[in-house]
Amino acid sequence: MIARPSLMLLMAGAAGLSAVAHGVTAAAQDASQQGQPKTRLGTAIEQDMSQRDRQAAQRRRSLTLREQAAAAAEARLQASMASQRQAAEAEAATDEPAEAEGAQFDELARIYQSMRPKNAAVVFEQLAMEVQVEVARRMRERNTALIMANMSPEGAARLTMALARGREDSGRRPAATGGAQAGAR
Repeated sequence: MIARPSLMLLMAGAAGLSAVAHGVTAAAQDASQQGQPKTRLGTAIEQDMSQRDRQAAQRRRSLTLREQAAAAAEARLQASMASQRQAAEAEAATDEPAEAEGAQFDELARIYQSMRPKNAAVVFEQLAMEVQVEVARRMRERNTALIMANMSPEGAARLTMALARGREDSGRRPAATGGAQAGAR
């Protein structure tokens, strides 16, 4: 018996030959059309494509510039944060002694408040005026008043003036006042 080829095998062979024929024909047409003038549709498509390419290039440039601006802003921000951090560290380093000194005055105020006003006044009057002022500011008003009531009138007046001015008072009278009083005697 003779073997007959199946229909499926014949169809596959025909499809293969057809694909090869179409490829050859398309290649021949592309080669022959390169020298021919373009159609209006082909020209419009090419113009659209070139315009889209230009727009894409412009968007890329714009994005590149934005990235550069963002990087520069980030660098400025980091530099600013670093300088603020350094300033804060420097300020913290200078504030630590002031805080320690403030804690000492708070402790002294607590000690003088716990003493009897008569005993506290004798010792309090011997302190430097700046120490008296700082301790008196940290004490309760009632305790400060009781201690000042037991101080000498001159010491209480100096402390009162220093507290009123907010700074140390040496207790000396101005020369003009002293001279006027000397002439009045």
